[in-house]
Amino acid sequence: MLPLKHIDPADWMTDHRSVKIMRVLGGYADEPEALFVGGCVRNLLLGLPVSDLDIATIHPPLQVIEKLKNDGIRFIPTGLEHGTVTAFIDDAKFEITTLRKDIETDGRHAVIAFTDKWEEDAKRRDFTINTLLASPQGMVFDPLERGIDDLEMRLVKFVGNPQERIAEDYLRILRFFRFYAQYGSGAPDKEALGACADNAAKISLLSKERVTQEILKIVSVANCCLLIACHLRCSRRRHRCLRRRR
Repeated sequence: MLPLKHIDPADWMTDHRSVKIMRVLGGYADEPEALFVGGCVRNLLLGLPVSDLDIATIHPPLQVIEKLKNDGIRFIPTGLEHGTVTAFIDDAKFEITTLRKDIETDGRHAVIAFTDKWEEDAKRRDFTINTLLASPQGMVFDPLERGIDDLEMRLVKFVGNPQERIAEDYLRILRFFRFYAQYGSGAPDKEALGACADNAAKISLLSKERVTQEILKIVSVANCCLLIACHLRCSRRRHRCLRRRR
């Protein structure tokens, strides 16, 4: 995987705590074994504040734990079955997750397997703008070759087929509206909006806790008017579809 662009490293990338965790995980190798991923990379490229530092790595979770132990880094095995370990250096927190691929999904839970392929991990993510990766030196990777372009155009699009991505986790319907309100520009993606409308009723299959957490995040979005307008468009589309079926 080759970098598609190079940027000046942000302060949080060159911070001694980030440098330490990346050295432990192999982030400075010629073929990086760990890269910053998701929201921190997305927000960096948009010039927005970065709060959560997520790291993707080729190392299995037990190997990650061994590396952290050997370097005296405090950690919590927050979700070993999903490949996630949270590391702490002073007051900095890093969520480290092994690259994964989906084996089986039912819209609520996923059975995963670990992989060392960056592209396979990117394919299981929700939106193209969340697939971007960055090295601590500022090299930006776009494993599916869509994320950078969509981010520059402020397009919120599902990775691959929207129906398939939503069927993997119905919470992505709500996440689509939140991400569109936060990062989107212009009209929402028609294919994504249609898939959200088609599957809207399946949100009821999710746990109340997951839905509540996402709704609280939605309420905190500054662009609530845009979010409500998008939701109304989706509702009208679903109503028209139901009328046609009758």
